[in-house]
Amino acid sequence: MAKEKVKDNVVATNKKAHYDYDIIETFEAGIVLTGTEIKSVRQARINIRDGFARVRNGEVWLSNVHISPFDEGNIWNVDPIRTRKLLLHKKQIAKIEAEIAQAGMSFVPLKVYIKDGFAKVLMGLAKGKKNYDKRETLKRKEQNRDIAKQLKAFNR
Repeated sequence: MAKEKVKDNVVATNKKAHYDYDIIETFEAGIVLTGTEIKSVRQARINIRDGFARVRNGEVWLSNVHISPFDEGNIWNVDPIRTRKLLLHKKQIAKIEAEIAQAGMSFVPLKVYIKDGFAKVLMGLAKGKKNYDKRETLKRKEQNRDIAKQLKAFNR
């Protein structure tokens, strides 16, 4: 039931992440927002496509995520591309830091949603795909689409 609730409140997804990376593990994290940023997030004025996270001084920081300024925010609006702190448990942060230290590993945002009034981000530990892996993914997706079309035509 909780997963259905999350689907209804999704405000941004990163479709490119599943194409560019193999997602190994996911973590749900809170985002520290200031001023009118939460209002912009609720209006789905957020872009997470090029986002990534780093661990610095035992804290996880989200970079390259654009939250558009709130239209009626005037003086309370902040820089749209500033780095934002993610809220995770210390054990999770230690695990993420150890995984990111390996070559080819990244920590990328997969989706942003509203849960119990708070903005949450689903982050994924990801390993970068090679070009031939990307082509294989596209080929498999196209094959599944063709199979679905044939099944639909057969069931008529």
